[in-house]
Amino acid sequence: MSARQCFGTLVVWKAVWYCRGMSTLAEIEAAADALTPEQKQELLLFLAARLRAQGAKPAEPRKFSREQMASWIAGDEADLQRFHEAK
Repeated sequence: MSARQCFGTLVVWKAVWYCRGMSTLAEIEAAADALTPEQKQELLLFLAARLRAQGAKPAEPRKFSREQMASWIAGDEADLQRFHEAK
């Protein structure tokens, strides 16, 4: 086990020990909000590893039409133009 994996395991076990009374998703989400960004990253990696181990399939890639992407790009370029004009 690497140091990173060990640290992630410690973070998760600390969170479980610290919040033993959690039983609802809302309580777990509130506890996750209290974690530092580094701890959130470790928790995310921990959960992803557990999902893979349980055979969960990754989300399907999203597909966007050329027209939809062109519309987004045009909107971004218009926003950038307005930004430059405001200077």
